[in-house]
Amino acid sequence: MIIREWLSIQLVISIAAGVVFAVAAHAQTYPAKPIRLIIPFPPGGATDALGRTVVQKLGESLRQQVIADNRPGASGILGMELAAKAPADGYTLVVGQASNLAINLALMGKLPYDPVAAFSPITLIATTPNVLVVHPSLPVRSIKDLVALAKAKPGKINYASSGIGSPGHLVTERFKIAAKIDMVHIPYKGAGPALTDVVAGHADIYFTSPISAQPFVKSGRLRVVAVASAKRSASMPDVPTVAEAGYPEVDSTSWWGLLAPAGVPKDIIDRLNAETLKLLNQTDVKQRLMSEGADPAPTTPEQFALFIKNEIVKWASLVKLTGVKLE
Repeated sequence: MIIREWLSIQLVISIAAGVVFAVAAHAQTYPAKPIRLIIPFPPGGATDALGRTVVQKLGESLRQQVIADNRPGASGILGMELAAKAPADGYTLVVGQASNLAINLALMGKLPYDPVAAFSPITLIATTPNVLVVHPSLPVRSIKDLVALAKAKPGKINYASSGIGSPGHLVTERFKIAAKIDMVHIPYKGAGPALTDVVAGHADIYFTSPISAQPFVKSGRLRVVAVASAKRSASMPDVPTVAEAGYPEVDSTSWWGLLAPAGVPKDIIDRLNAETLKLLNQTDVKQRLMSEGADPAPTTPEQFALFIKNEIVKWASLVKLTGVKLE
C-alpha cells in the first residue's frame, strides 16, 4: 500500500513537472514564425498609424517578423471577424478600438463576433481625445465661433466622419444636441478619405483623432479648434476643450488596443503584454505618440478586458441619446 501511494505521488509530481516544462518551453519558443497583425481599417487613419508602430517595434522586440494586414470594411467589423475566427495560437493579432468593440454592438444589437468572449485582450495601446479640426477657409477659431456660424446658417455647415456610427459621428451629434445647432453629416469610408475631403474643402469640420490629423495641422491645411475631453490633453495643452466653451457633456476619447483570438494560451498573452508594454515605454515611441496627440496607455490584460466592458456600456448610452441608426 505504501509503495503504491509513493508511486502515485511520484506520478503526480512527474505530470506537474511536465506541464511546467511544457509551458516554459512554449513561452521560450514563441514566436517561431511571422505574426500577422490585422488592422481593420484602411491606410491613412489613426488605427493604421498605431498598428504600424506596433508592427515595427513588436517585430524588433520579438525578433520575428510582424506583418501588417489591412482588412477594412463595415466600420472595422470585417477585420475583427477575421481575427475572431483565426487559430488561437498567438500568430494572429488585431487592433481593436471603440467602433469595432463597442459602438457597432450598440448600433446593430448583434455582431458576427462577441466583443468580449471572442477575444483575448492583451493591452491598451494609446488613448486620445477627439479633436475638432476645420478647413482654414472657415471663419471658425473657437467653439463659440462655430456655434454662432451654425446658428446664423442652419443646415449650411457640413461635417465629416469616418462612417455612420463612428466616434466622430456620435460626438458631433452629441455636440449638435448640446449646442442646439443644425449641421449636415457626410460619412466616409474611413478617417483617411474623410480627412482628404476636409483638407480639400469638400467638408467643413471634423471631430477626429489627432493622430491622423496632425500632419495636416502642422502643414497649415487644417486648423485645430478644440478637444472633446473633460480636461486638456497633455500632448496638446494649448488647445481648449469643448467643455470650456460650455458643453461639458461633449466628451469623447478614442482608444486603440491589442487583442488576440479567444483561447490563446496565457503564457503567450503574458509575453505579448510584456513586450508591448516594453515598447510603449520606449522614449522614441512615447515621443512619437505625444507628437501625434496621443498618450500611451499600457494596461494588464485584465484591466483592458474591464475597460472594454465599460466602453460598451458608455457608447450604448450615447447611441441611445443621439438616436443614430445605420441606414
